[in-house]
This record gives sequence, structure tokens and C-alpha cells, in this order.
Amino acid sequence: MVRLKERFQAFVNNRWLVFVAAMWIQSCAGIGYLFGSISPVIKSSLNYNQRQLAKLGVAKDLGDSVGFLAGSLSEILPLWGALLVGAVQNLVGYGWVWLIVTGRVSVLPLWAMCILIFVGNNGETYFNTAALVSCVQNFPKSRGPVVGILKGFAGLSGAILTQIYTMINFPDHASLIFMVAVGPAMVVIALMFIIRPVGGHRQVRPSDGLSFTFIYSVCLLLAAYLMGVMLLEDLVDVSHILVTIFTVILFVLLVIPIAIPIILSFCGESRDPAEEALLPKPEQQEAGKSEHDANEVIFSEVEDEKPKEVDLLPASERQKRIAQLQAKLFQAAAEGAVRVKRRRGPHRGEDFTLMQALIKADFWLIFFSLLLGSGSGLTVIDNLGQMSQSLGYNNTHIFVSMISIWNFLGRVGGGYFSEIIVRDYAYPRPVSIAVAQLVMSVGHVFFAMGWPGAIYIGTLLIGLGYGAHWAIVPAAASELFGLKKFGALYNFLTLGNPAGSLVFSGVIASSIYDREAEKQAQQHHIQPPVSGSIFSGMFAQDEPLKCEGSVCFFLTSMIMSGFCVVAAVLSMILVYRTKPVYAHLYGKSRT
Repeated sequence: MVRLKERFQAFVNNRWLVFVAAMWIQSCAGIGYLFGSISPVIKSSLNYNQRQLAKLGVAKDLGDSVGFLAGSLSEILPLWGALLVGAVQNLVGYGWVWLIVTGRVSVLPLWAMCILIFVGNNGETYFNTAALVSCVQNFPKSRGPVVGILKGFAGLSGAILTQIYTMINFPDHASLIFMVAVGPAMVVIALMFIIRPVGGHRQVRPSDGLSFTFIYSVCLLLAAYLMGVMLLEDLVDVSHILVTIFTVILFVLLVIPIAIPIILSFCGESRDPAEEALLPKPEQQEAGKSEHDANEVIFSEVEDEKPKEVDLLPASERQKRIAQLQAKLFQAAAEGAVRVKRRRGPHRGEDFTLMQALIKADFWLIFFSLLLGSGSGLTVIDNLGQMSQSLGYNNTHIFVSMISIWNFLGRVGGGYFSEIIVRDYAYPRPVSIAVAQLVMSVGHVFFAMGWPGAIYIGTLLIGLGYGAHWAIVPAAASELFGLKKFGALYNFLTLGNPAGSLVFSGVIASSIYDREAEKQAQQHHIQPPVSGSIFSGMFAQDEPLKCEGSVCFFLTSMIMSGFCVVAAVLSMILVYRTKPVYAHLYGKSRT
């Protein structure tokens, strides 16, 4: 009985249990991806036009990315407290929208609806922050795979929630808003006490590689299964019993990963607690390293006299060369030949505060690269319904579901392959961001051309590239700027996503679409609506015009393709600047 109690306690404190619980939270956290499905019922119920609906989309993007409060609260409150705040925001925001759409409360002005959408969607920043902070701390040596898998499940949540909604078979489409309000809040409240750091650095096992392989296999199987189910439901009239069976199998696939902590806790050999207590905490290792660095005398001439190739040498040889140079400079300093330079602030690879990171060029290179790359991808996601309709496709849901699947695979694959780059070659992780951005550039060209079937290829490339950003960028930020303030750093970087969407979708795409729609209306002798100020949509309700053909988004797609190339150039500049950092961080494991 005592041994069973110890096993159960080991299960509760197992880092893989935290990881699996975080996967479940993330699988219902990406509620923003369902906006394309709930926006039609909001549009029809409240008689909105496309411009007004676009403003709600911008509010959704801002709520999804403005995570300052989430990052700050994750450092003050326990992680379960931050999760609870996010669940309340999600419930209140989307719950009120559901009450308005169903006529249970009075209709609010558009600006108030934007606030509700912002508040409801902002709840997922708490879910993301708590999941990433806890799991990155529990798996400090596997940041790429962990971030990729967690962000992947967030990207897949739209398809998962849609399948559950199809099974429940609600009588009206407004019920999807109710499910978005209640479902994630229930899951998060049920799991919030599991999400926490549990000293994962002490739980490293030889079987960890096999465990990650199993998780990856489940991810690929889940993506393939959802893709097949959605295609079948789209092409064939499937009975409700069969839909229920499909959803039950989906739940089984989601639950399977719990086998890992169960096997490790109840079937594996338990490690002696005294042995685990001897393992140093990461913070203590960093503190020891900083103390050692502080004791070293750093001279102003070291950077001038040290050859650049020294940073690329193996760790042991590099330390030997630097020690020889410092010995010479010590002697020169004693003779008054050089002056001592005091160290100011942390170096790359150490723990930064947000204010310290904001004055670093590397941080802004990541930010603007993310703004141009992921911002263009989010523009496609938000406008995919209109883009597919303009090309003559009536059923837009299949493309929304497909890009959710590719987004998921991009996140999982981005984390996996970027980890190979840094572990096996000690090469900077941002090079994989550049590859993803070039892939997106090609995808935008396919959307621009509008060839038969090109939208399928474009959806594939944009989904993979956009998803890869959200696996690679958080891992790279934690490597370059540390884990101590990771929540604040990550949530600041995510501001690049809505900033890019605001420019690309709210200004460029909508303006070009409206211009082309007006041209087509004039050709067909239809009177276009009179356009007022940029805020006119907040208070007026004009009947929208529709644009048909590839010309509707041709210029927008080509502009975004060019921006993706610029983003790739910025990423390669970051690669060049951070080569010494990654050689230092990962070069030791290769020597």
C-alpha cells in the first residue's frame, strides 16, 4: 500500500503528465481558429457587412496575441491562477456574444462587440503561457519538440472542436459560440492544478527519446485521421451514428499519450529520491555560471584581439584559447597597458528581462521577421473564406479545416526539424524560420495565380509555414534570452502577429478587395456603397459587394509573398549574428 502511494505521487509529479495535460488544454485553446466558422452567424444575426466583420477579426487577432497581462500574471500568480483568469475571460467574452446573437440580451454597438471578442479570445493567451512556461521548464533540453507539439495542438483545436460540434448536432449554428465559451473553460478548470513546474530536469530518462517518438506518432496519426474524417464528411452524407463513432475514436487518440506517465510511474523503475535531490536545479546551474563569469576579468581589448574563428571552435579548445589571451591581458593590465571594461547586462543565451531584451537588435529581428511572416499567414487564415469564394468554391469549411491540419503539422514538424539542426549541427535555430518563410512565399504565389486546384497547394504551403513559426520562435527566444522571463518575452513577440494582420488584412487586403468589387459592380451596373471614414463601419451598415476571380486577392498575395522574402532575409541576418551563441550552447554536446 505504501509503495502504491509512492507510485501515485510519482505519477502526479511526473513531468510527462504535465506535458499531456498541457496538450489537452492546447487542443481546445486555439478558439481563434474557429472565428471563420462563427463569423457567418454573427454577420447574419447582427446584420453586419464585411468591413464590420473585418473589425471583429482584428479584435480577435489582438485578443489572441496581446498577452502582456498573461505574461505578467504568470510570474506573480501560480500557473493555475493564470489559467483560471483565462477561463473566466473566455467564458465571459464569448458567453456574452452568444447571449447577444441568440437574442437573450440587447444588441451592443460594434465597438463593444469588438471588446467582447477581444476579452474572450484573450483567454487563450493565459492557456498558451501557462502550458509553454511549465513544459519548457520541465523539458529544458527538449524545447523544440515540446513547443512544437503544444503549439501544434493549439492549431489543431479548431478541427477538434468542429468535430465535437458536428457530433453534438446542435439545432442552430449559434450553439457553436456557446461551445466555444463553455468547452475550453471546463477543460482548463479541470486540469489547471496539474499544469506546473515539477522539477523536470531531475526526471530525465533514457526512454525520453522513445516517448517523444510515440507522441510524434500519435500527432501524425491524429492529423491524418482528422483529415480523412473531414474529407469523408464533406464529400459523403454521413449518418449521425457514424459521426459519433468518428468522434469517440478522436477522443481515444487524444487520451492515448497518458500511457507514457502511467508506464513511467507504475511500471518503470523508480529513481531514488536522494539521488534526485543531488541533481542541481537549472537556476542553480545558471547562478553558478554567472558567478564564474563575474569572477572573470573582462577587458575592453578582448573582443578586439580575439579572432572571430575562436567562437566557432569546440568548447574545450575555445576556453583554452580565451584563457591564454586573458593571461596575456592580465599581465598587460598589471603594467597599465590596457584598461578593464565592466560587464553591462546579460549576454545572449543568459536570462534577460523584457526591458533588457528590448534594446537588443536580435530581439527586434525576431519580432519583425515574425510580423512579416506570421502576419501574412494569419491574413490568409482570416480571409480564407472570401479567398475560396472568389475562386468559385462554395464550401469554404473544407479549406478552413485543411489549413488547421497543415498548421498543426507545420508546428510539430517545425519543432522536430529545428531541434535536429541545433542538436546535430549546433547551427542557429532561426535558419528553419527562414526556410518556412520562403515556403510561405511560394504559397502566396499559388493563391495569387488562382490556377485550378492551386488553392489546395497554397493552403498546404501557407499552413505548414505559418505553423512552423509558432514552434521555432518561442524555442529560439528562450535560447537567446533565457527562461526566467520567458512568459513576458514570448507574449511581447506574439504582438507581431496581430500587427502584421492589422496591416495586411485590415488595410491592404480589404482595401484591394473592395476596390476590385467596386470595379466589378460598375461593370455590372450595380451601385456601390458610399464609403466614409475608416470608422464608418463602426456605426453604419452598408450592403457588401462581392468580388469574383483571382484578381480579388492577386495583388495582396504578391505583396505578402514579397514580405515573406524580406522576413527570410531578416531571419538569415539573425542566423549570422547568433552562430557563436548556438556554437556555445550546443557545441559541447557534439564534442
